[in-house]
Amino acid sequence: MKILFKNIKKLIQVRNEPLSFVSGKEMKELPTLKNAFLYVKEGVISDFGPMKECPDIEVDEIVDATGKMILPAWCDSHTHIVYAGNREGEFVDRINGLSYEEIAKRGGGILNSAKILQETSEEELFQQSKQRLEEIMEQGTGAVEIKSGYGLNIESELKMLRIIRRLKENYPVLIKATFLGAHSVPENYKNNKKGYLKMLIEELMPLIAKEKLAEFVDIFCETGYFSVEDTELILEAGKKHGLVPKIHVNQFTAIGGVQAGVKYKALSVDHLEVMRDEDIESLKGSKTMPVALPACSYFLSIPYTPARKMIDAGLPLALATDFNPGSTPSGNMNFVVATACIKMKMTPEEAINAATINGAYAMGVEKEAGSITVGKKANLLLTKPINSYGFIPYSFGTSQIESVYLNGKLI
Repeated sequence: MKILFKNIKKLIQVRNEPLSFVSGKEMKELPTLKNAFLYVKEGVISDFGPMKECPDIEVDEIVDATGKMILPAWCDSHTHIVYAGNREGEFVDRINGLSYEEIAKRGGGILNSAKILQETSEEELFQQSKQRLEEIMEQGTGAVEIKSGYGLNIESELKMLRIIRRLKENYPVLIKATFLGAHSVPENYKNNKKGYLKMLIEELMPLIAKEKLAEFVDIFCETGYFSVEDTELILEAGKKHGLVPKIHVNQFTAIGGVQAGVKYKALSVDHLEVMRDEDIESLKGSKTMPVALPACSYFLSIPYTPARKMIDAGLPLALATDFNPGSTPSGNMNFVVATACIKMKMTPEEAINAATINGAYAMGVEKEAGSITVGKKANLLLTKPINSYGFIPYSFGTSQIESVYLNGKLI
């Protein structure tokens, strides 16, 4: 299949040289070609340039993009979309004044989702999860990381990871899997956290490695959940099984988890609503990507990741949704980009970089996605006719995406 996009008003996130991610002042730079063409061959970006250099070639389809823009599909590096049911009752509890932590102490939160998931058949769980995946694809997500963590026992964690594998096999979106068994301590291990961690490491990780069910290992490093010591134990064990570290960290309190992430060369440290100066300093010069989840802050009414302070300090930043039933029941990356601009004072250029090239790096797919680069997958967003790419976050309540192409195919 050969597609030629012509008369593109602006071709956004054009990168001719290999690039892992952008940091600091570089995040304000979004390379753009005006009045451009883009040639896609067999699902891959084959060529692009100014219209005056547009090749006269035979193709299967010509798309006239007059007045419209093209940018890479969003790369969402942090989701939990394999879950059962919902937690709308807790939504009302929060309206009535209960905090996320108070709801968790009452048996809600992660443990509530785990109970529902454990009682849901694998087929039903797949059907629920694929609906969410299809939804985010339609909203412009071309690469997504999906975590386990609502199983909290051997059978259910494996069930989640096998469903993620099944989604990979059935959909064109790029999918990466993360083992998050250390999401919370289940009820049957309430007074034996060490025993639970031992089970994850000695019984579950070998099974995951044997079936090659995950690329990453993650843990919720937070007061009341898992300590820095627990985090280092899980990350060390994960690395022995070929699982690249990631961490949920600094969501409510800062206890040294960021430093543990850097120490263990975590690919990303995610949440970061609470950031001390020493946390920012520890990330400087590392290859660990900070990831902000603004839709979570919006939904829970908690502080936003201090993006301005971090970027001005020279750090990179990625944006992701945190799509999950309890704290972010939305996988809409368009909303995430808009919220980052409106609430975190990121420029449109910074937000688009954070949601494309940096998001791709945060899930290990920067060689395949995240920019308009020859050889990368043709995962593309074609906008409606708009004045500038700044209109995407500006019109936060209305999608400006007209069409989504994954592997060069219109979905």
